[in-house]
Amino acid sequence: MTRYAEHVSTRQTPQSEQADPAQAENNAGGFSFVLDMWGALDRWLILGSEGGTFYTREMKLTKERAKTLQACLDADASRTIRTIVETSQAGRAPKNDPAIFALAMAAAHVDPAVRREALAALPLVCRTGTHLFQFAQSVEAFRGWGRALRRAVGNWYTSKDAAKLAYQLAKYRQRGGWSHRDLLRLAHAKTDDKAVNGLLRWAVRASFDERKVTRTGQAEVVYPSVNATVLPRLIEGFARAQSCTDKHEAARLVREYNLSWEMLPSEMLPHAVVWEALLDRMPMTAMIRNLGRMTSMELVKPLSEAAKLVSERLLDETRLKKARVHPLSLLVALKTYESGKGMRGSLTWTPVAKVCDALNDAFYLSFESVVPSGKNTMLALDVSGSMDWQTIAGMPITPRVASAAMAMVTARTEPDYMVAAFASSASAGEPNWGRGRSGHLDGITALPITPQMRLDDVVNRVSNLPFGGTDCSLPMRFALENKILVDTFVVYTDNETWVGNIHPHQALRRYRQATGRNAKLIVVGMTATDFTIADPSDSGMLDVVGFNTAAPRVMADFARE
Repeated sequence: MTRYAEHVSTRQTPQSEQADPAQAENNAGGFSFVLDMWGALDRWLILGSEGGTFYTREMKLTKERAKTLQACLDADASRTIRTIVETSQAGRAPKNDPAIFALAMAAAHVDPAVRREALAALPLVCRTGTHLFQFAQSVEAFRGWGRALRRAVGNWYTSKDAAKLAYQLAKYRQRGGWSHRDLLRLAHAKTDDKAVNGLLRWAVRASFDERKVTRTGQAEVVYPSVNATVLPRLIEGFARAQSCTDKHEAARLVREYNLSWEMLPSEMLPHAVVWEALLDRMPMTAMIRNLGRMTSMELVKPLSEAAKLVSERLLDETRLKKARVHPLSLLVALKTYESGKGMRGSLTWTPVAKVCDALNDAFYLSFESVVPSGKNTMLALDVSGSMDWQTIAGMPITPRVASAAMAMVTARTEPDYMVAAFASSASAGEPNWGRGRSGHLDGITALPITPQMRLDDVVNRVSNLPFGGTDCSLPMRFALENKILVDTFVVYTDNETWVGNIHPHQALRRYRQATGRNAKLIVVGMTATDFTIADPSDSGMLDVVGFNTAAPRVMADFARE
């Protein structure tokens, strides 16, 4: 009898071989489906390529995503720019850097109409002075400073009213080798608004005084003094703070002029009395970033008014959304604050429990609201070695840790769920934990994680699991072998699957046939590769981007419908 069927099968194919024409070899040597360019663009805008992945260096990954962006611009520039703007404005990404870089590429497109559309979106994506400096740094890699670019940068300044412009000029003074003076000398921005014009002259000169300039072989040029009386009061407060040498006077100036900490001289920043004044009206993101500093100087301490104020603000969902505080930023803040020491430098502090609790709850509040699907849900976490190598968006959180935290958003919503972790024993680490009840499966285990657990405890549980190879078919095989009734498999992975003797989409179809349940598969991509284990031709499979703030809602809607 011939044994041909043992060599060729459409129902079970080793992951090291292509099972479908739509698949391509992934970076680990296995075969996965390939995202279309729009899906790849979404992943990159949210997750970025900073730090690269386990298999791909940052330079190579960035170049690949730049080619994807160029293809999107060539195919439909308006859709591409609209996606960049929407991702940035909705706060879906932990960092704005990919959107800024993408807009800079669009602003250098060969088609003048595309360049105009991109430059018109500049103030929508670059909302702060720091963003504008990043754009200037990026755009020089693609084009020179032509008239249209200079006009767009000038409009960024002149489109703001005097109060908002003053805040940008005083708070965000320089970044990446660029300053407002540099940009304004390129843009030659002018307006009929006397206050705005005065601010622009002040930013270029960094002084209110008359300025005389004599160029070689030319007559002396006199630039008149800036009339300080037409400028917003913030500039007066900034100027006074720069020469301040007394901490109590600095605190008084902060309250009188509503100064931010960036507007103060560095000599005033080690004092608790100054930070107490700053905290009164401190923006949300600044407050989160400086929790360790304020705790180290005992402004934030147990039962203090400052600790109560910080906690109240963190639990204010409206304030969180308005400030575009991303869940990943809160997760990083929680891990850092809980550790009692900064990631850089020698700063240490004793964490305040009330603040830790507030950061924990704020993480969940920062996602979009979710209506539970009411389905039996398996949350499957890829804990293979490649998920614990690099970081997400250049932030000190690995995909392994981030996936556990994100899974808890669904666990807090769905009444019927289970959590499992998986990694194959086919590589270093030999994970032989968690065999199925039948004893045949290796490298997958149900995790005793509940929504009542603190987020940092969940993260620690996952962090201590051993490493292994990637086999994304394990969740479906585990459920089938153990007769677990699942409506929706949610797999958090980098999609670099390569080990198993059956592809994940084949394992799902086998599960459907064996159980009679029309189970769905949601793949949560945790890195910016262009691979996915979800079959794009199967309407019961969905690919979403990890740490997109809308992802849990989209997942619940897909499972429910």
